[in-house]
Amino acid sequence: MNYHNITKDDMLNGDGLRVVLWVAGCDHHCKECQNPITWDPDGGLKFDQAAKDELFEVLSRDYISGITFSGGDPLFPGNRREVTELAREIRERFPGKTVWLYTGFTYEEIKSLEIMEYLDVLVDGEFEIDKIDLQAKWRGSINQRVIDVPQTRKLNQIVLHVD
Repeated sequence: MNYHNITKDDMLNGDGLRVVLWVAGCDHHCKECQNPITWDPDGGLKFDQAAKDELFEVLSRDYISGITFSGGDPLFPGNRREVTELAREIRERFPGKTVWLYTGFTYEEIKSLEIMEYLDVLVDGEFEIDKIDLQAKWRGSINQRVIDVPQTRKLNQIVLHVD
């Protein structure tokens, strides 16, 4: 898996102060995407032990609320295994931190993936420029949903995240 950046102290991609891992690879190619440079799965840098150590060092800070996986698409087929393993390890090492993930896939398409066990919030669906809403919190277009994953899995119906 490749990545483009690790953003520290981010307040735009989930609740609280977060660390964001911007992974490479996306097949959705949404019109007017904010990060087309991340589409190429071979772009960016290899996510190696040094990158993982950097990520975990930031996550260990008391004031960091959690991690957000973004990109590209963390659930691009070439990323799924490594992102799932990383989410599992984060959940084990940092049980008090929340895990958010942005994807162009819908919940219905990915609900059976193992990674769902480790997510607190999923922002799903492709960005649609004709449905852009600059006031929509945590999402770019109103077709996207900010989903409370544990409650959705428990009740077997979509439950939206509430701030």
